[in-house]
Amino acid sequence: MQAFKQSSIVLLVVLLSATACRKDPPPTFVLNEVELYPSGAGKTKLKSNEQYVAILFTNLFQAALSPNDIFDVNNCIESIGDKELAREVIISNFMNDPDVLLPTIEEMQADPDQFIQDTYVRFLVRRPSEAERTYLRNTIETDPYMTPELIYFSFALSNEYMYY
Repeated sequence: MQAFKQSSIVLLVVLLSATACRKDPPPTFVLNEVELYPSGAGKTKLKSNEQYVAILFTNLFQAALSPNDIFDVNNCIESIGDKELAREVIISNFMNDPDVLLPTIEEMQADPDQFIQDTYVRFLVRRPSEAERTYLRNTIETDPYMTPELIYFSFALSNEYMYY
């Protein structure tokens, strides 16, 4: 009888260990395709005056500025001691050009989230954070004097826009 008990205990241990030591198959992970834009924190190189003017013109007109015009605008910037004032004058002159491509106030107010997204991608080559989106949406919705021109002007003068 004792031999029967020992053999049944051994058989029970063998059966339990055979079923308990199985490894589960490794989990399967699936990656979602996500379009990534760099954050503004990685921008460390200051744009030259020529780069700034060429990129600004492209952002506002969706066309390239000729090398001669870039040279002329750079000379204008160099001739003025206050570089920020020079940038403000250049942006203002570009904004007053009839060929500048600006959304209308109605388009901005009809879909503020899309306007904000497009503006960040257009000027800063990245998507806005939720805090940035919320702040700008609240500004657009609560300030009756807010226009796309003012927002574009602000983006073009921002510290982040000066770097790449």
